[in-house]
Amino acid sequence: MNKQVIPSEQIGSIPRAPELINAYKLFKDNRLGYDELCNIAESETLKVMKDLEQLGCEVISDGEQRKFDGFAHYCLHNSCCYEPNGLLVDFSDGHSRVFAPHLKVAPFKYEHTADEFLQFALQHTNVPVKQAVISPSMLSLVYPNKGLENYNHQQFIEDLIEQHVNEVKRCLELGAHKVQIDFTEARLSLKLDPSGELLNSFVDLINKCLSNFNENEISRIGIHTCPGADIDSTHSAEVDYKYLLPTLFEINAGNFYVAIRGEKEPEKALYLLGNVIKPNQRVFVGVTNPISKEIETPESVCDLLLTAAKYIPVEQLGSTDDCGFSPFADDISTAREVAYQKIKARLEGTKLAEKKLGLS
Repeated sequence: MNKQVIPSEQIGSIPRAPELINAYKLFKDNRLGYDELCNIAESETLKVMKDLEQLGCEVISDGEQRKFDGFAHYCLHNSCCYEPNGLLVDFSDGHSRVFAPHLKVAPFKYEHTADEFLQFALQHTNVPVKQAVISPSMLSLVYPNKGLENYNHQQFIEDLIEQHVNEVKRCLELGAHKVQIDFTEARLSLKLDPSGELLNSFVDLINKCLSNFNENEISRIGIHTCPGADIDSTHSAEVDYKYLLPTLFEINAGNFYVAIRGEKEPEKALYLLGNVIKPNQRVFVGVTNPISKEIETPESVCDLLLTAAKYIPVEQLGSTDDCGFSPFADDISTAREVAYQKIKARLEGTKLAEKKLGLS
C-alpha cells in the first residue's frame, strides 16, 4: 500500500534576472528586437527550470520568464489591438498597475498563448510541468465601458470563452501536470464591489468555460487566489476571506491554490477552507509569503501544514507559495536566491509535515 503524501507545487513566477529586465526595457524603447528578447527569455527559462529541478521540485514551472508584461495580460503582449490604458489597480504601497488594457480593435483574440511557453518547457525537462493561465474574468475587463462599434459585449464574451478554453485544452493535450487559472481579481472584486455581484459574475464566467472540460480534465485544472503580490505590497489583503471562499469554491475546478502564510489570521482562513472544500477538490495552502523578507523555516512550514490538517482532510491537502515571486516582470523587490530559499523551505517543511502526520 502506497503511503499518502502531501503534494507541493509553486504558483509559477520566479524573479527575472537583471539582464532580462534590462532587455525588456530596451525592447519597449525600440532598441532591441523581439526575437532577441525572446532568446534571452528562453535562456533564462532554461536556467530557472534547472534550478527548480536541483531544489528538488517534483513539479516545476517555466518561471514565467516570457510573460514580459507579467501574468495578468501576457496573452496580449506586443499586440496593436489594445490601448496602453485600462483597468488600473492600486496597491497598498501607493503604486498602480494596468491589469487589463482596453481593447480598441475587434475581434478579441490572444496574441500569445500559454501553450507556447509550455511546449518549450516540456522539450527541456523530464519533470512534470504545470502551466499558469490568466483567468477569463480578468480578460473580460479589457472590453471598454464605452463599447466598440459593430462588436457588442456578447460577441466579445463568446470570443473570450473560445480563446480561453482552447488555450487550456492545448496545455492539457501537451501534457501539463496542472493548468492553473490565475484569479487574482477574485478578492479584489469584493473590494471594488462589496455586494459580491461582480465576484459572482466572474465565477459564472469561469464555470461557463470549465463546462467544456470532462471530469479527468477538471482534476488537472486549478484556481489560484491571493491578495496580490507586487513590489512587497498587496491590492486586497483587507478583504476578509469569509466573503470570498464560499463563492470561490463554487468553481468547478479540482484544485485550489490559496494564499495563507501572509494572512493576519491564518488559522481562521484554514478553518473556513475546511468548511467549504468539496470531496472532489484539493486545496494547496500557501506556506511561504513571497513579499516578506523573512525566510520561512521548514519547521514553520510544517507547523502551518499541521494546523491545516486539523481542518482539511490530509488526502485533500497540498502546499504552495502564497503567490508567484515577482509576478510582474519589472519587480526587483525579491532576489531570485530569496525565492529559492523559500521554495526549499516549503519542500523540506512539507516532507517534515508528512513525517509528523505519519504519511512517510
